[in-house]
Amino acid sequence: MSDPMEAVRRLLDLRHRGRVDDLPATLMEVAPLLDADQVAVLLVDYEQVRLCPLHGSRPTAQEQPIEGTVAGDTFCSARILPEPEEDGVRMWLPLLHGAERLGVLLARLKSEPDDRHRHDLRTIATLVAELIASRRHYGDAVERTKRRLPMQLAAEIVWNQLPPLTFAADETVVTAVLEPAYDVGGDAFDYAANGDLLHVALFDTVGHGIRASALTTLTLNTYRNARRAGMTLTDTYRSIDKWIRAQHPGSFVTAVLAELDTTSGRYRRICAGHPAELLLRGNTALPVPPAPSALPLGLGHMVQRDPGVTEQQLQPGDALVFYTDGITEARDRDGNLFGLDQLRSFMVETVRSGSPAAETMRRLIHTIVSYERGELRDDATAAMLQWRPERPEPPSESDSPAP
Repeated sequence: MSDPMEAVRRLLDLRHRGRVDDLPATLMEVAPLLDADQVAVLLVDYEQVRLCPLHGSRPTAQEQPIEGTVAGDTFCSARILPEPEEDGVRMWLPLLHGAERLGVLLARLKSEPDDRHRHDLRTIATLVAELIASRRHYGDAVERTKRRLPMQLAAEIVWNQLPPLTFAADETVVTAVLEPAYDVGGDAFDYAANGDLLHVALFDTVGHGIRASALTTLTLNTYRNARRAGMTLTDTYRSIDKWIRAQHPGSFVTAVLAELDTTSGRYRRICAGHPAELLLRGNTALPVPPAPSALPLGLGHMVQRDPGVTEQQLQPGDALVFYTDGITEARDRDGNLFGLDQLRSFMVETVRSGSPAAETMRRLIHTIVSYERGELRDDATAAMLQWRPERPEPPSESDSPAP
């Protein structure tokens, strides 16, 4: 008997006493309450190439490649999509925690749902995503599901330091990707939204392995400490530079430390020995302030002057793309660099196609991996910031002043 509210109540019970491991069995228990024969969770793997049944799911929940499947189309588009079968229909629903794409929810039904039934399924998907996000750190079920290969210790350290890959608020989106997913050690990113100010940083640490991940950890946490203390960009640069020099003498980190006023579109950044970001406006890549504007972090003491803080006024709809040199220095079989021109063309064409920001970054990193035939020579990281402020609605006739 259909009773979606009872399904919600049973799932809510997991908030206080449940583990993520309990979710597959609970979903199967509540499936009849949703007029479904099966309800299952599939999470995206670290490389974002497959959707994998949550650890503990029944064998009937099968892995789905992202490319060429309805489940994958649901993940990429964040839209509910039906997949007809001989004896019914499989409904695929995106699992979104905020703007972060966790995977998809499968509901196997006897017929395609009406609007009310579809709304109930969407509510369940939203609740399931919240449960996964809130309970995932109390066990290893999510991590065991997302990993298709053993993860190297350096990568384990870095991934545990990072925020979710995607964040959105008030039509402003930040999203990032990292590869190689199981062996990354020297690249990292961070962001924080504090009132109208959005902080974004991208780091590329010298070296590889454990030593690089230790330097990355120090850099990330020093950046956060300075940001949370309310330091300016200049003082943040100085703080990170000081601690790298003290704890890892001779090492350095290239970085972009940026701030965006999401109300006015005023963008400020320090480019510390790092490649300049791309600025996309409409179907065009525009010039940005010169880079670098400062020496890499850890080497700032070699000059007496302050790091250069550059500014740019963004327009609604603009997008900024940050990247490490592992993107532009990827090489094909003949040794040809992927290069800045090819990156610029890829970004313009993909954004023009209407691809969401997170999907654009996923496609970019897979293009880079394919360009190097699946074996990256260096960590490759990219992040995208889209500024799309809400436009005020024009006043209605009733709001207009009387003549």
